[in-house]
Amino acid sequence: MHTLAERIQNKDERALARAISVVENDSPDKLELLSDIASMNQKAYYIGITGSPGAGKSSLVDRMIRHLRNQNLTVAVIAVDPTSPFSGGALLGDRFRMHSHFTDPGVFIRSMATRGSLGGLARSTKDAIRVCDAFGFDVVIVETVGVGQSELDIMKVVDTTAVVLTPNSGDVLQIFKAGIMEIADLFVINKADLDGVRKLKTQLREFLHIVDSKSWKPPIVETISTENKGIDQLWEKCVAHKHFLYETDYGKQKRNEQLTFEVFELIREALWKEVHTFITQDETKRVALEHITDPYQLAREWLADWKKGRGEPES
Repeated sequence: MHTLAERIQNKDERALARAISVVENDSPDKLELLSDIASMNQKAYYIGITGSPGAGKSSLVDRMIRHLRNQNLTVAVIAVDPTSPFSGGALLGDRFRMHSHFTDPGVFIRSMATRGSLGGLARSTKDAIRVCDAFGFDVVIVETVGVGQSELDIMKVVDTTAVVLTPNSGDVLQIFKAGIMEIADLFVINKADLDGVRKLKTQLREFLHIVDSKSWKPPIVETISTENKGIDQLWEKCVAHKHFLYETDYGKQKRNEQLTFEVFELIREALWKEVHTFITQDETKRVALEHITDPYQLAREWLADWKKGRGEPES
């Protein structure tokens, strides 16, 4: 077993942080580590928090952490921050907003960069969730950058997806166009002390009549995170959805689809690395990349070259 995996099994928090760095930096021993971690008993409940910038997601997560800790539940938070254009790392804004939990041994907070994927979940983020689960946290919360087309990936790695909206922001039309309505397991109207809550709830209910409910009707929860209002109800709805997943065939199907997606994604990543290395190690091909005129023909030719080098028949 990988040394870090053993230390994680023994609740070594330094090993937890180090293991996440290993997967984030795509170290050579990453797959060995993750394979060993996958064999551990993993029982964490994964919650995804997504929504437009300014919706108050970080404040909401901060209040959720406090609520969960009052119930003696341990919490890991993976905050997916925008990538800095200068350092290539995360901007760490969410960690600053959750500073009150830094000294709590039952809370672990890690910011991770999107690595250029606006609103998306990097492969390393998904691996980090697994590492936190293996460590033994009861709940893993994933807070994402914002609503975008690639944000749909969140439903492939968490159990419950909460979409956070605010009154009079125009969020509903935006998320409907992006396809986010279909992935929401519950809606959170944050800043519910502002005008426009009733109108927003009416819009949501109208849209929900159009969307296939899959036998689960996403509830709508009102919160005011700055005043700690509605957090208990939010958690109750999350738990209700968790029970729904574990008591129905739909939940079993969802978990199988998530694992299937992960298998194909790992294969795609490995093949991409191999093809990329094959091209960049060839001086002729590197020069050709600087004078591309027909990318489609070049891609076909180089893929054929790569297959030939592997001894595969040309298609």
